[in-house]
Amino acid sequence: MDHFSTTRLTAERLNESHLVDLVALHLDAEVSRYLGGVRPAETTKTYLATNIAHWDQHGFGLFVLRTKDGAFAGRAGVRHLLVDDVDEIEIFYAFKREFWGQGLASEIADALTEIGLSKLELPSLIGVVYAGNVASRRVLEKSDYLLERNAIRHGNDVVIYRKQR
Repeated sequence: MDHFSTTRLTAERLNESHLVDLVALHLDAEVSRYLGGVRPAETTKTYLATNIAHWDQHGFGLFVLRTKDGAFAGRAGVRHLLVDDVDEIEIFYAFKREFWGQGLASEIADALTEIGLSKLELPSLIGVVYAGNVASRRVLEKSDYLLERNAIRHGNDVVIYRKQR
């Protein structure tokens, strides 16, 4: 599954041509405050390579999101994530600021959940969110994820939500 669409977005499998858009997204301090901080271009280049390799290894991963008119809106995906030495499958998303508050994160979270639980037939999905990121927590709650626990990840307070098939 290299691409999909929602009502307002198209998602395409990550590739090297997306580097410029991802660098711009990761350099925005407001966007990146809940993503581990601003990432310089070289870090984003490594991030891109890691996520392309994830696709090659697992057959799913990170998508670049565009509006129906083709404008870059953000990134989102389904990926393996090691959490407390357990291999979990996480949904994740990040949007350019101009697309915040429009319900796009909820739209994409629902689509990723459907992909993970129905199409990929995974037993469960998690969402890992900085504890203070109220908007992202609400997105997961609206998609029927249940708060599972608090944790520390990379020195940050996070909450882990889960949805089971």
